[in-house]
Amino acid sequence: MDFSLPAAVLELQDRTRRFIADEVIPLENDPRQHPHGPEEALRDELVARARRAGLLTPHASLELGGLGLNHIAKAVVFEEAGYSPLGPLALNIHAPDEGNIHLMEEVCTPAQKERWLEPLVQGHIRSCFAMTEPGEGAGSDPSMMQTVAVRDGDDYLISGTKWLITGAEGASFAIIMARMEDGSATMFLADMKQPAIRLERLMDSLDACFVGGHGVLHFDRLRVPGTDVLGEIGKGFRYAQVRLAPARLTHCMRWLGQARRAHDVALAYARKRQAFGKPLGEHEGVGFQLADNEMDLHSARLNIFHTAWVLDQGGKGNLESSMTKVMVSEAVWRVVDRCVQVLGGQGVTGETIVMRIFKDIRAFRIYDGPSEVHRWSIARKLVGGRG
Repeated sequence: MDFSLPAAVLELQDRTRRFIADEVIPLENDPRQHPHGPEEALRDELVARARRAGLLTPHASLELGGLGLNHIAKAVVFEEAGYSPLGPLALNIHAPDEGNIHLMEEVCTPAQKERWLEPLVQGHIRSCFAMTEPGEGAGSDPSMMQTVAVRDGDDYLISGTKWLITGAEGASFAIIMARMEDGSATMFLADMKQPAIRLERLMDSLDACFVGGHGVLHFDRLRVPGTDVLGEIGKGFRYAQVRLAPARLTHCMRWLGQARRAHDVALAYARKRQAFGKPLGEHEGVGFQLADNEMDLHSARLNIFHTAWVLDQGGKGNLESSMTKVMVSEAVWRVVDRCVQVLGGQGVTGETIVMRIFKDIRAFRIYDGPSEVHRWSIARKLVGGRG
């Protein structure tokens, strides 16, 4: 099997790596950041730098101004971008916009692409994806959705509450998932600046890497024209899978970059820090942790590339993306946790980037489905003979 990468992908990898080192990492301590994420002004500056470097929204199609990367190439570029917590933001490949762009390229009408998708790809606006609900509503089980859409002439009236909506504050538009009267689900596109959409609050969260935080949104008889239905009526759950399978994988790509960054910091520290007469890394208790990190990073990358290959071959990749999401999210968590341990006191302070990565990366085992739900889903497929 030939695992070599095309020369064009290797050149793009090198260009992205240098961009992150020269243009993004110097801004990591920029004061325009707070517990609910980087400010819009910082995002705008980062996006402008990526635009000048020819690296903006590389996963979008050539027709929309992207680089038209396949999944293997995305795995390479997204890992390099993830080396800084601000890198995915700069390249416009951050959640939820990255997954929304993929979905909208698949199902938007030409008019919807011109109105919403093109400025999203160009980095001029942000979006959010409103599916998760509080209380008895939809979470890992979307069939429990409480938000409803009722037909009213040629329009639809949407009512309900969503929460943990990443990027809600400041988003220009939302993709809203709502239950129809027959129990099916439909996706709707809606501009956020409407009286019927209320951002009730931002939720305090462990991570602080998403512009716009995680919001609670309430829809009070939001009127959406039939022309703003995303795709077809009743196919919302199907479109969710179109979005989620590759989005789980791109999450893995980005977080792998951050775990590699934490490992590099811990390794550099272990080489120079002296303890009991020799460098810290020469003590087996530390050296073994660094070795385990290297193996976890290696296996995570192989998992990502395998699933990327499946998708590039035309496979749906739902089973593979579930397995990869579990294995990678748990592997990178182990890596970063060990890095904190190796760094000791520095690992639990802001003296290095590792504490920030540690806080951000913990949520990855929950976002896009917790590990337990993926294991349950995989087991169902195996027992049912669909594995």
